[in-house]
Amino acid sequence: MSAHASEPAGHGPAATGHRAHHGPTPKEYVRIFLILATLTSIEIWLSYSGIRAGVLIPMLFVAALLKFVLVVAYFMHLKYDSRRYARFFVMGLAGAFTLYLIVLITFKVFLR
Repeated sequence: MSAHASEPAGHGPAATGHRAHHGPTPKEYVRIFLILATLTSIEIWLSYSGIRAGVLIPMLFVAALLKFVLVVAYFMHLKYDSRRYARFFVMGLAGAFTLYLIVLITFKVFLR
């Protein structure tokens, strides 16, 4: 009998020679943490830098987008899951970006 009840004998990862990858290594987690901490530090520095809002907000949005992608890809293991799940996240992100952009344009943030 196979190690997994739902798989026929001779068809599991051990039988085919493929090893299931379950996520990032501890070293990768530390690297992602350092990148996220650096991006957060940059965001804080930007918010106190005195840059006008029309330039500041897009810069902060790009930093937030990068952080979102890193968290979703590594800490939520989306990088290692089916591409179908990634498509759902991309569609949601595109919808959120569009809504956010509409709100910013409505309140004329880029003209300040």
